[in-house]
Amino acid sequence: MKSAVIRFCKGLFVGASMMLPGVSGGTMAILLGIYDALIHAISTFRSDIKKNAIFLGEFVAGALVGIALLSKGILYVVETYEMPMMFLFLGAIIGSLPTLIQKAGKQGKIKPVHWLFAVIGFALVMGLARLPEGLFVFSQTFSLFHFVMLLIAGFVIAVALVLPGISASYMLLVLGMYDLTLRAINEVNVLFLLPLVIGVLAGTFMTTGVLERAMQKKPGPTYMLIIGFVVGSIMQVFPGLPQGGEIPICIVTLLAGAGVILLLSRYAQE
Repeated sequence: MKSAVIRFCKGLFVGASMMLPGVSGGTMAILLGIYDALIHAISTFRSDIKKNAIFLGEFVAGALVGIALLSKGILYVVETYEMPMMFLFLGAIIGSLPTLIQKAGKQGKIKPVHWLFAVIGFALVMGLARLPEGLFVFSQTFSLFHFVMLLIAGFVIAVALVLPGISASYMLLVLGMYDLTLRAINEVNVLFLLPLVIGVLAGTFMTTGVLERAMQKKPGPTYMLIIGFVVGSIMQVFPGLPQGGEIPICIVTLLAGAGVILLLSRYAQE
């Protein structure tokens, strides 16, 4: 029962964070110590359907509640206290790096060539950040073309969901779907949401399978690639330098974010 509540709460925080452009749900899952377990449960789903379904169900239930109830509140706080909150997120992301580096070297020393994967991950995230928003045009009207396009969009969003450092909400902005998707969720527009969800599910299972095998066979390069994604997300979240009275507040929130995550990385593993 205790584990179920913990997974629900972790899902709640991941779900709430997913609606913030620039903040990665995958990174948040790493910060909360549940990322590896999620990837394993999805990629090995058919080998133990009951166990994995319960595990994922508890997490997804929390994520859905987080999206429905907390995202608006978090958005309000971020908009009202933008600089301190952004530095809180920055601290949290920076605080996750020691754990990632430790995982990268778990199966052996980090070789100089592994840093190339970090550079590739960083470059990919920075490249995505430079795509113009509204790159594709979507509407909530139903047609076979829109159904197929939403399937493809769902697949793209799934990759952003699975890979840390890539914000799913930012990808919605790039695809020109952020407002439409929020409206579809509020209106329960099944014709819009169904193909999107199918694409997300298909993309998630395919991506996690590849990622799980990579983590098992090549943990060093895989985690260095993830480190590159996460460092790239720092550049997306960074709001600029604070001014005046915000400087000491931002320093405190930066240190608080890093401190909390360092403690979570030590104690929040299940």
